[in-house]
Amino acid sequence: MAQALDIERWNLECEFNNTDHRTELNGVDRLIVRRGQPFTISLYLRSASYQPGVSSLDCVAETGPQPSEQYGTRASFGLSANIDTSRWSAAVISPPGDMVTLSICSAPDAPIGRYTLTLGRSGRIEFILLFNPWCPGDAVYMENEQSLAEYVLSQDGLIFRGSAKHPIPLPWNFGQFEGGILDVCLRILDMNPKCQRNPGKDCSGRRNPIYVSRVLSAMVNCNDDRGVLLGKWTDGYEGGVSPMFWRGSLEILRNWDTQACQPVRYGQCWVFAAVACSISRALGIPCRVVTNYLSAHDSNSNLVIERFINENGELIQSKEMIWNYHCWVESWMTRPDLKSDFNGWQASDPTPQEKSEGVYCCGPVPVRAIKEGELMFKYDAPFVFAEVNADAITFMKKKDGSTSRVTNTVAIGQKISTKSVGSDAREDITHLYKYPEGSDEEREVFKKADHQNKLLHQQQNQGLHLAVKVTSDMRKGCDFDVFAVVTNNTQSDKKCRLVFGSCAVSYNGFLGGNCGFKDLLNVELAPGAERRVPLRLNYSKYGGLVTEDNLIRLAALLLDYTTKETILTVRNIVLENPEIKVRILGEPKENRKLTAEITLQNPLPEPLENCCFSIEGANLTGGNVISESLSSSVGPGEDAKVKIYFTPTHSGLRKLVVDFDSNKLCHVKGYRNVIIGK
Repeated sequence: MAQALDIERWNLECEFNNTDHRTELNGVDRLIVRRGQPFTISLYLRSASYQPGVSSLDCVAETGPQPSEQYGTRASFGLSANIDTSRWSAAVISPPGDMVTLSICSAPDAPIGRYTLTLGRSGRIEFILLFNPWCPGDAVYMENEQSLAEYVLSQDGLIFRGSAKHPIPLPWNFGQFEGGILDVCLRILDMNPKCQRNPGKDCSGRRNPIYVSRVLSAMVNCNDDRGVLLGKWTDGYEGGVSPMFWRGSLEILRNWDTQACQPVRYGQCWVFAAVACSISRALGIPCRVVTNYLSAHDSNSNLVIERFINENGELIQSKEMIWNYHCWVESWMTRPDLKSDFNGWQASDPTPQEKSEGVYCCGPVPVRAIKEGELMFKYDAPFVFAEVNADAITFMKKKDGSTSRVTNTVAIGQKISTKSVGSDAREDITHLYKYPEGSDEEREVFKKADHQNKLLHQQQNQGLHLAVKVTSDMRKGCDFDVFAVVTNNTQSDKKCRLVFGSCAVSYNGFLGGNCGFKDLLNVELAPGAERRVPLRLNYSKYGGLVTEDNLIRLAALLLDYTTKETILTVRNIVLENPEIKVRILGEPKENRKLTAEITLQNPLPEPLENCCFSIEGANLTGGNVISESLSSSVGPGEDAKVKIYFTPTHSGLRKLVVDFDSNKLCHVKGYRNVIIGK
């Protein structure tokens, strides 16, 4: 007859298990394990010893407020001879005696979250279960070890901003293993409206990374729920901070948690994406932030962005926009609900733009479905397809109320970028989203997606050609020239009007004040001739107008008096911020105090007041932001310089993220890679 083990006490062997399950950076004071992988605990018996084939132990694992076997949130199992990694199982792996080493394995498709495990009548332990991308049976399994190091374990990274012609890496501290962050991530899942309505069903859904990713895409913004961030793109940031203020996700997640789940103010697309990436990695879903340059926001799903300009070439604002860049996330998982070709990277977008199934969320949709034009695939394929493939048509609204079509070529969906695995280089992943422009495959995709506009688009080479050219040296604080270049490729003389204007613009296309303007009523060109028209941009004019995005929109409009044809060329330029130089003084070792000597030269022709440097870094600054202010102003050409002390807690390659802020130069970012020894 089976004899139940009489357990007096136990040891969860947290340090051994957490290290084995690659969760030790969360701390080793509690048990955090990954699904489909065994963990071992030590049981000390009160009476009798363990006898193989005689001793028994009833185990019950439960998660969520209404555990049920039907929902997969409760599992009952006894002792087996060996562990079965395909389901919940337990086996004794020690010789007979009064101390028992018990190996336990969860099912590779068990719901993630907080668990209680009841062992017989007297044992009750608690642990957290995460997705396991190292387990071949898990839907998030990824076989490449370098990719896992980047997309699950790396706590810092780069997000690309700037412009398609000039991508600028922004360092970011994801910090997914810092103290308390995992608890915040689990709380975000618990606060989602689906959980509030039906907690049993929601906890059951947490077995599925497709479901969890979709919940996160809704919960990172607060538009329909008690989500994490409030977005703001216009009219200042009263009552919160500029999205450029943030250096990482830690402060945002902690603020939401400590302020009773009130939304943190404010986010924009790269902040929403970065926070979603932190949460996904914390839960064990491989994830990366991607940037799409010249990204379309198509609000009526016709794959066409209609834009209107006035007779000066200035954009008239409308709901449909072309964002200078837009960031979202990709998460790695299988799609058993679709064909197997569509496993792998799935795009989801936590920035609130359009509703999906009545909620502001978007995705996950297989990146492959976007490339193949499979717009019926879940979720939200048409919106993401438009972001990278829409066609832009421009009309001019004239003073008399009439409109006319303007010749304007905008290639939407350029230089789709993410940080490379294991290096700070930019990886171009455009080929994962679209076939080469003009290829037969691209044409087939447009047919499948019913993208009539692109199919009708025959590129006429107009006799007149208009381009905007810039110099390489466009630093904030400098005065510099930009050029409109007109070429006459026809056989006859041409007489034209050229309007060349510039204005501040935010990264998502909202226009600011005029930075310089020229209207030449009489541009004459002989056949084959080229004319370069300079426009001077002076800091005294643009300095007070550009936003923290440092972007200026250049627009050249050419009217051919003979044919009455109008050509528009637009180019966004990004002004270079000064470089932040970081020197590390001392030998970088665990638990040894180090000094960061940080310098920035003032590039502006005026003094900088209220200067402040801040640093943060995963396992470098104790999960905190450390700031140091300057007591005096910094004159033109002078160095702002500080020393900041910090003590790293773990060895390895880490990013120290640096932010400089002042009255005239706001939130300049820099970083330094530091290798911390043991």
